[in-house]
Amino acid sequence: MSDDRRVGLADGPQAVVGLTAVIVSVDGTTPRVLTVGTDGGEALPSGDLAGDRDRTLEAAVRRLVGEQLGLPVRYFEQLYTFGDQARVPGGRALAVAYLALARHQPVSGPGRPHWRDWYELFPWEDWRRGRPGVLDQVVVPALGAWLAACPAEELATRTERAELTFGTGNARWDPMRVLDRYELLYELALLEEAGRRRPLVGALGHQLALDHRRIAAAALERLRGKLAYRPVVFEVLPETFTLSTLQQVVEAFAGQVLHKQNFRRLVAGANLVEPTGGVDQRTGGRPAELYRFRREVLRERPAPGMGLRRLGGP
Repeated sequence: MSDDRRVGLADGPQAVVGLTAVIVSVDGTTPRVLTVGTDGGEALPSGDLAGDRDRTLEAAVRRLVGEQLGLPVRYFEQLYTFGDQARVPGGRALAVAYLALARHQPVSGPGRPHWRDWYELFPWEDWRRGRPGVLDQVVVPALGAWLAACPAEELATRTERAELTFGTGNARWDPMRVLDRYELLYELALLEEAGRRRPLVGALGHQLALDHRRIAAAALERLRGKLAYRPVVFEVLPETFTLSTLQQVVEAFAGQVLHKQNFRRLVAGANLVEPTGGVDQRTGGRPAELYRFRREVLRERPAPGMGLRRLGGP
């Protein structure tokens, strides 16, 4: 095949293959995702494969990030391949998405890169200050109307889906169902990208171009899941940090407040950090001890996560 950006049967439809990077960082207690400006609106950094230039997809996405943003990214992993027929206008296009983690720093380059607050995209996912008001103001009434309008034979299935996805009825909110919630909100036409505008659509988060908010939702779900069994949170932290900073960053990704003493017991039991002997004088009170990530833990056991077996609901 002369152009490796196109795949398909020789006599059948062809599909363009592109790369999309969900680059995540934390600024203080604010989780951020990097976006760029495009002709189609604000989007995740993306680009086509470059012929024979890159030996692997990961090499290609690293090059894309370096060329577009000049940003040193510490961690990449392949997220998912998105290829719905209607995801872009004018033909079939596959997006191989990568989740990337980086320490927060100013960014510049073509496309006007910008660190967007992750919860501006998904305001219903941030429970750190209590139950998000948008749930009761917009989502729950829309779910009620959706259930009331369904055929009787579908009511039980729809009711179960609403309860499990948004924690209604006797179900609890499950922080891990990020993509399920996005998909249901899209189905209810409460998201601007669904193409059917409603008066309160602005209350349901900031839109990205194409299906990039859906890709970002998949990345948030993946990252929340990985907190349990991979030390990915240390990829966005400085070399030394306090235990309070570590907890705030985990809470930023989890979208919920964690019990301080339980969290510290989990961190100690997982043997993920070690004291540096230094202190942070900027706490405004008693100096806080500084820690560093114990990289040796990567060789000591196969799944060195935070010990959060699974994020519980708020």
